[in-house]
Amino acid sequence: MLQYPVGPDRLPRETGNLYPAVAVVGATASGKSRLALTVASEFGGEIISCDALQVYRYMDVGTAKPTPAEQAAIPHHMLDLRNPGEDFSAGDYQRLARQALGLVARHNRLPVVAGGTGFYLRSLIDGLSEGPARSETLRQRLRRIVGRKGPACLHRILARADPRSAARISPADAARLIRAVEVLWITGTPLSAWQEKPRDALTGFRWLKLGIAWPRRELYRRIDGRVEEMFAGGFPEEVRFLLSRFPRDAHAFKAIGYRQCAIYLDGTWTLEQAIEDTQRESRRYAKRQLTWFRRDPGIVWLDGTEDFASLSGRASELVRGFLAA
Repeated sequence: MLQYPVGPDRLPRETGNLYPAVAVVGATASGKSRLALTVASEFGGEIISCDALQVYRYMDVGTAKPTPAEQAAIPHHMLDLRNPGEDFSAGDYQRLARQALGLVARHNRLPVVAGGTGFYLRSLIDGLSEGPARSETLRQRLRRIVGRKGPACLHRILARADPRSAARISPADAARLIRAVEVLWITGTPLSAWQEKPRDALTGFRWLKLGIAWPRRELYRRIDGRVEEMFAGGFPEEVRFLLSRFPRDAHAFKAIGYRQCAIYLDGTWTLEQAIEDTQRESRRYAKRQLTWFRRDPGIVWLDGTEDFASLSGRASELVRGFLAA
């Protein structure tokens, strides 16, 4: 049984002279990219990626980045902006994605935001509470701690001082842990408290958010299959290239799949162990994604178990009505 309300009766109604935009969201392996491409193709759209890893160059197979052919068919934004290891925050995403939204609107095209990084989507639409500027000196100190003891050490610090942030951040997500501890140590105020302050919400756009819902068991089956295809489809070669170009503590090697594949390539794990651990961590990540998106009452949930023609037809009907409103 699906876990979310499904159907056009869930369509949020907005009024005013606002430019329309569509978001296609859901868990990993739910089919977001395919549906977004279909919507963009049918309605003259351009895709704005909402994926925390697709912003990095050379991370293609492991992030299921749109293929060169897909990017040639439909303009894409927010891809390949940084090298692995470079910082990229939700604030960076907000600023650049809002620029992309404005560009698409000026071209009189339909913005289609597609991805599963819910925090980035919220930063884009609802804004971010202003926090302290980064301290590179403190960040270097925290990176050294992560290098010696692992990111879980920062997660334990956060769990004691800011349990709400700790509950939202994976113990393996070094970048977000560093920012959360940085904010805490600079200001003495937990990041979760900063995030409750008024935000700089986006203006000038109205939104239709489409989500693809799957029964949990079927979603997990799809995730497991994707991981197997990923490892069989050139992923070890991609990670080997990254290891030859970037330090082992680069952001790339903290990401799900990349970390496991790097351990396999250094001979510590077998290929089967790397695949199984990637599948397990991907399922856990999907669970966190679903928890995040459940909290958004504005999402119109579509039934992923339908054949794609029916699913895309329902999405087209909703988008057509939204644009006509």
